[in-house]
Amino acid sequence: MSIEPNAKVWFVTGSQHLYGEKVLNQVNVNSQEIALGLSNSEHISTEVVFKPTVTTPSEITRMCQEANMDDSCIGIIFWMHTFSPSKMWIDGLLKLQKPWMHLHTQFNVELPWHEIDMNFMNLNQSAHGCREFGFIGTRLGIDRHVVAGHWQTAKVQQRVGTWVRVATAWSACQTLKVARFGDNMRQVAVTEGNKVSAQIQFGYEVHAYSLGALTAYINAVSDADVASLVDEYVTLYNLGFSLTEDAHKAEMLRNEARLELGLERFLINHQCGAFTNTFEDLTGMSNLPGLATQRLMAKGYGYGGEGDWKTAAMVRIMKVMSQGLTGGTSFMEDYTYHFGENGQVLGAHMLEVCPSITDQKPILDVHRHTIGCKADIARLKFTAASGPSINVTTIDLGNRFRMIVNKLETVQPPQPLVNLPVAHALWNPLPSLETSAEAWILAGGAHHSSYSQAITPEMMELFASMAGIEVCVIDELTTIRPFKEQLRNNDLYFNGRIRQ
Repeated sequence: MSIEPNAKVWFVTGSQHLYGEKVLNQVNVNSQEIALGLSNSEHISTEVVFKPTVTTPSEITRMCQEANMDDSCIGIIFWMHTFSPSKMWIDGLLKLQKPWMHLHTQFNVELPWHEIDMNFMNLNQSAHGCREFGFIGTRLGIDRHVVAGHWQTAKVQQRVGTWVRVATAWSACQTLKVARFGDNMRQVAVTEGNKVSAQIQFGYEVHAYSLGALTAYINAVSDADVASLVDEYVTLYNLGFSLTEDAHKAEMLRNEARLELGLERFLINHQCGAFTNTFEDLTGMSNLPGLATQRLMAKGYGYGGEGDWKTAAMVRIMKVMSQGLTGGTSFMEDYTYHFGENGQVLGAHMLEVCPSITDQKPILDVHRHTIGCKADIARLKFTAASGPSINVTTIDLGNRFRMIVNKLETVQPPQPLVNLPVAHALWNPLPSLETSAEAWILAGGAHHSSYSQAITPEMMELFASMAGIEVCVIDELTTIRPFKEQLRNNDLYFNGRIRQ
């Protein structure tokens, strides 16, 4: 599905009229070159658009209001080429509703030692112009991203590119609709939450739709469309059975194709980028979608099992964030442990793990499903690719949301899992199984997560900053005592913010 194809980041430079038109003309020329350089960078996924230099309070406020009203603007990069008195920025920054970051750079790399005069100094004074701008952001209490270094270096462009990806995901979050078919899995607490609070905090909407409305779409799918999609399955996957020799499995595969087509058409028509379902509410449907859900996730849709709308939204958000990067993103669940010398987690779900996380050609087969409904269901089987990865969960604590991020190292199973009929991932959680599990549980982390090989903890921290929520990272440096202290400090900080 579409992932923010028209997104743009504005590049805005601050100055003032004190220096005269000649200096301001040069500021504009240099700013255009930087914007173009960032836009052409291989590390930045979105077009960076130059905007004329702002020099007065009214220009700044007008620019911020225009950004708010421009749907294609996903955020702003601010840079101070000269000195820009920061009281000019107060009204604009208070009105600005789009994410912004502060690029602390200067146009030139080196100083021309024998040529420096006061004209040069007045033009190239980012060193103290950006510090003045930095103060007002802190004084206003704005949690923003600051990147310091020369704009032409790969390191700076990579850090800017990371922020741009997160801003793109945040923009997508503001228009995201999550379709919820059926309710929560009965008596489960952590997948519940306040949808109104979530919409206020993150921007996305959660809508309940009847199974009858969905099944009407499924039943309307033509046999010809089903046959065409089955042909596509045959070309993309290794079949674990013969379509001509096993009539029952062939029929189950056609049934799954019908589910996929009906689901996708419903989501498109209702402009939903994510969805949930539950095996306890399937009235009118033939079975819980397996292959259908896996393929919809691979197309970019978010998904959460058992009514978990928070995870469904996060899977979609992380897919937007990671577009074009190596590695996939999937709905995931910590399923069972290997308490060996190196503690490991075997992650899976009943059916729904996204094939974007594997470097194998998946096996397509039909197996019996016995949880909630007893049916033979088509699904893709594979093992996740090895390498660094993360698990992310967002929980509702009643008065605020908390995001928990765990760094992982995904590995290959020591032996083939020949009897496991579902897709899976095996990982070493950092810093260890025991510490990561204790920290996750102390933080209240859910049993569902958004698993990604492309997203870094830094990206999720930036997203949490844009959302104004708490984030707890569990990584190779985590120990329990300071982690518990962090949770206590976060309670004081975020509860204090709410009371204000």
